[in-house]
Amino acid sequence: MFDKLKKLGTDTAIYGISTVVGRFLTFILTPFYTHFLSRTELGVVGNVYAYIAFFNILYTYGMEAAYMRYVATLEMGTKKQNFSVPFLSILCTSVLFTLTILWNAVTLADASGVPPDFTSIVAYSGVILLLDALAIVPFASLRMERKSKLFSALKLWNIIVTVVCNLVFLLKFGWGVEGIFISNLIASASTLVLLLPTILKNITFEWNTTLLKALLRFSIPTIPAYLATMMIQVINRPILESLTDLATVGVFQANYRLGVFMMLIVSMFDFAWRPFFLSHAKEPDAKAMFARVLTYVLFLLTSILLTLSLFVNEIVTTPIWHGKSIVDPRFWSGLPIVPVVLLAYLFLGVSNVLVAGIYIEKKTKKLPLITFIGAGTNIVSNYLLIPPFGMMGAAVATLLSYSVMAIVLYFIVQKVFPIKYEFDRLAKIAIAVAVVGVLSQFIQPSMLQVLWKLGLLLLFVGLLYAMKFFHASELSMLRRLASASRDRPDKTSNGG
Repeated sequence: MFDKLKKLGTDTAIYGISTVVGRFLTFILTPFYTHFLSRTELGVVGNVYAYIAFFNILYTYGMEAAYMRYVATLEMGTKKQNFSVPFLSILCTSVLFTLTILWNAVTLADASGVPPDFTSIVAYSGVILLLDALAIVPFASLRMERKSKLFSALKLWNIIVTVVCNLVFLLKFGWGVEGIFISNLIASASTLVLLLPTILKNITFEWNTTLLKALLRFSIPTIPAYLATMMIQVINRPILESLTDLATVGVFQANYRLGVFMMLIVSMFDFAWRPFFLSHAKEPDAKAMFARVLTYVLFLLTSILLTLSLFVNEIVTTPIWHGKSIVDPRFWSGLPIVPVVLLAYLFLGVSNVLVAGIYIEKKTKKLPLITFIGAGTNIVSNYLLIPPFGMMGAAVATLLSYSVMAIVLYFIVQKVFPIKYEFDRLAKIAIAVAVVGVLSQFIQPSMLQVLWKLGLLLLFVGLLYAMKFFHASELSMLRRLASASRDRPDKTSNGG
């Protein structure tokens, strides 16, 4: 089991490098835009990309997950047919969708609030959606073949091209908003070109109608679920604005983004997790292995939660360049929401582990119910909690939606793919976190705060050790890894 979990960890780390670097490169564009675009122009960009996010769900209609599910077992058709049927299906529908957007660009621009001067970016968006949709199945193929290095390299290529083109088109040519969308179009096109070897290697025109019907039965029910998930991620901003003001939304947004560190870990794990559980679902020890994965994931995410929550003030307020801190002091009032956002993403990570049974047993029709419960919880909680608690109410609403989704998902999955999770070990993690959390809230020394917080982190690990959370085999493996890391420099020097 450890060897398989080690492969999962290795793939997660490789996906993580591209995810972390990619998010950083994308993040630096935000302050860059504020210097070269007006507030109205930046609003147009944000508005259109929000529509792109929603339309992307319709363009791909769950085919990525359906492809990964069926290619893992090859219960219908050949491997090439399992690639080609979803790829060609997306090709046909995406071309039709994009032609519709191009034909009605003016009408769509007016309906979405895009000023007449920027109608061209609606057309660019249609082409971007087409190119990105065509890359979905090839990228999924790389994940299923465990070609994580190539996957990560291509993702990084896309982001680097986007950033470089943005710098050139805005700085040198002054193309403004159009330059941003042209940059995206070039990056998407070049990435698809680099994916051509993967496409050509797997493509066949031997059509399989039975396979297509099976894929659609699996994928179509996921569309409402994806749309509801998107709603959970963005709905709190407009509600917060309607109940407070734009300034509050700005402070909320700035601090909410600090939760991206947890989201990065959750995302990079999910890239490796889906092909992993689909590939190992039929093995005799699969359920025991999946149970162990949840234990390890919760331990990792909890460790990150505690570390960032304890040190978020130091991270954000410490001057790093010419007296400037990462976040401007005008936004520090929102720092208390950060631990809540981190905890919300922790529950999202738990859900990503639990959802394995849904895909393995092809019960995707149950996903809309789960996500709509989460979306409903989010909307109701926002309206109930924001008036008395402000932005903290919006953060708690997000936490409630993700935690409710995880709980509902657990009970539904247990009916279709029952797993005996290691609840005794999970409870020990919860106890250790609760003890550290209470101490950090009620004991806040005026001096040596950093040492106190480091002590709390050590206490977390110490409590787990005292409660015998770690198995002997796990401690033995950690000792071997530590020994190997100590010996490696000596071997290098001896060899030299």
